[in-house]
Amino acid sequence: MNTELEAQINAAEEQLRRAMLASDVSVLDELLAPDLLFTNHLGQSLGKEADLSAHKSGALGISKLEPSEQQVKLVGRDVAVVSVRVQVAGTYAGQPAGGDFRFTRVWALSPKGQWQVVAAHSGIIA
Repeated sequence: MNTELEAQINAAEEQLRRAMLASDVSVLDELLAPDLLFTNHLGQSLGKEADLSAHKSGALGISKLEPSEQQVKLVGRDVAVVSVRVQVAGTYAGQPAGGDFRFTRVWALSPKGQWQVVAAHSGIIA
């Protein structure tokens, strides 16, 4: 296992977590690939603009993101898959939202040499 690449992915995951908590759209814009494919826990397929829009508009407010059980699987030198369990709390459209989720994210190295999420999936842990 390449510990340097794994450390880069762990740092990117933490940067993503902090940006989500702060609704930092400029950092999220850098971390999410232009052609992001995200399937949420309701089975809806969303792109980058929908994700950024929820943060920009204030429709999504995240107050807690506590990761655990994180695993990183490297695929070559330019792709990584992350599975992480996350305790989430916040609001969506003014209503309380949250729970125990598992996220799977695919990170890929962009042509500019930055790690970006190209695909993600979330599910609720019962």
